[in-house]
Amino acid sequence: MAHISYSELKNWDFCPFYHKLVYIDKHPAFRGNEYTAFGTAIHNVCEKKLLNEKFDPKQTFVEEFKSSLKKLEKDEVEFDLGNAMKMVPQGIAILPEIEPALRAYFGDAYEVFSSEEKLYEPIEDHDLKFKGYMDAVIKVGDKYHVVDWKSCSWGWNAQKRNDRLVTYQLTLYKHYFCKKHNIDPKNVETHFALLKRTAKKDRVEFFRVTSGPKKTDNALKLLYMALYNIINKRYIKKRTSCIGCMFHKTELCP
Repeated sequence: MAHISYSELKNWDFCPFYHKLVYIDKHPAFRGNEYTAFGTAIHNVCEKKLLNEKFDPKQTFVEEFKSSLKKLEKDEVEFDLGNAMKMVPQGIAILPEIEPALRAYFGDAYEVFSSEEKLYEPIEDHDLKFKGYMDAVIKVGDKYHVVDWKSCSWGWNAQKRNDRLVTYQLTLYKHYFCKKHNIDPKNVETHFALLKRTAKKDRVEFFRVTSGPKKTDNALKLLYMALYNIINKRYIKKRTSCIGCMFHKTELCP
């Protein structure tokens, strides 16, 4: 085990035994659907817009979406083609709102510090690395803003916005971003940017997520706990996660 990512940590928190089946025993897990294909396509458009590349957003989105769907088809992953086709005009409607939403939220003086920046930083007291890719880091004055794009339907409710594990993604990204660049955490803020498929207006919404010292400590404690159990091969089944688990009541997890 050379590294751990946020998605792996999230799966361990879901169920340590599920983590074992997927990451240790290498059994195939969730491989995507039309929603993940949509997310990949529109993320790529957001990246190109941030980097001020000269391209046709609509054409790029459609091509990226088709490419992602073809990959699912090639990998023999089932998805709803009819539902995917409904998503095309939804994605196209989002595209012209991305840049105005950025300017409205961060102001005209913002600059792009990085896009799709890789994190591969040493984890404290472990011979392992934390791996991740930050969608965007925006700089305004001496402040850095870590942004993660999230595609969704109409938006997130209060419970989702405050879900500890959802927000820990940004907390850990901030922590290791600061380590990588030797930046004072006080000068870094974290934000989600919702890309809403079915919304009639405000299809791009930014909102800030707090990632202070206490929350950072809690996120790191979860990370260290996961590493301790993984390294010591403690694969306890989390029974509350059985409902909805693809391995539940199969020969792998009877």
